Amino acid sequence: MTEDLIRLLHEGNYSCVVEKDGEIRTFSRRGVIDLFELYRNDPAFMEGATVADKVVGKGAAAVLALGKVADVWADVLSESACGLLHATGIEVNCDEKVPFIINRTHTGRCPLETVCDVSDNPAELYPVICGFVGRMKGEG
Repeated sequence: MTEDLIRLLHEGNYSCVVEKDGEIRTFSRRGVIDLFELYRNDPAFMEGATVADKVVGKGAAAVLALGKVADVWADVLSESACGLLHATGIEVNCDEKVPFIINRTHTGRCPLETVCDVSDNPAELYPVICGFVGRMKGEG
């Protein structure tokens, strides 16, 4: 099934594709927002799901771990995300592993991955991610 999800990810030009029990959901927004909202609004769908994503940094990895997904494919995966996913028992594969995710302006590290340096524990990272998402949405 993972190969089909990867193909759908690329052919549909999605940012993320999640499959559970034959149901497939596709997402198109950049960054962690779609995974974050899926976790907040429908965590039961995430549990045991298979995920194909274009870019997985530490923030996304923490959300995936909190959601208890079964396995993850990433086109690009940061080393810290890989470590976090492995530590939480999630099977992970990628096309390219990088030292860190680059920000959108290609001038440095992804700001979410940077603020997630404070911990390797997904539960401890959740309030950090909530704050980051709130700031990005203009809520804080």
